[in-house]
Amino acid sequence: MKDRLKEILREVSLEFGDFVLASGKRSSYYIDARMTSLHPEGLYLLSSLLLEEIMKIKNIEAVGGMSIGADPIVSGIIVMSQLKGTPLKGFLVRKEKKAHGRGKRIEGWIKEGARVVLVEDVVTTGGSLLKAAEAVEEEGGIIKHCFAVIDRGGGKEISSKYPFSSLFKIDEILEGKNG
Repeated sequence: MKDRLKEILREVSLEFGDFVLASGKRSSYYIDARMTSLHPEGLYLLSSLLLEEIMKIKNIEAVGGMSIGADPIVSGIIVMSQLKGTPLKGFLVRKEKKAHGRGKRIEGWIKEGARVVLVEDVVTTGGSLLKAAEAVEEEGGIIKHCFAVIDRGGGKEISSKYPFSSLFKIDEILEGKNG
């Protein structure tokens, strides 16, 4: 499963050129992991693999992440968890609180004392995942682990605060490829 997911990531998500990343850094390649998380087989594979890792952690109640990169991943994992008989609830973190309605920053299921994991598509500096973690902790959630599909190096920053792992390191995706 992991080898096939890597093939899909390389086929549909990896581009070469001159890119400015969310961190503001420039890069000669870009990983648009949404192209994989919005691909039927890609979402199935990454949801299955991430759920397998999440289930190794005891008493997890929910999975969530920063919108928009985590949206399909969270959805895929919670559907897979239901199919496997280990249902998890889901939530999504907005970059900032809504200015209307109930003014929520987190949509979906979160409560005081909830044991949760956070997911992200690509981690470059770790900034988005850490902002999501901050919002979850403000709501009283307990972050047990953070997962990424691809770690471009930001995992070091995250792991200084929370347990962190990724399905792939960037070198695994770039191996044998060149722009």
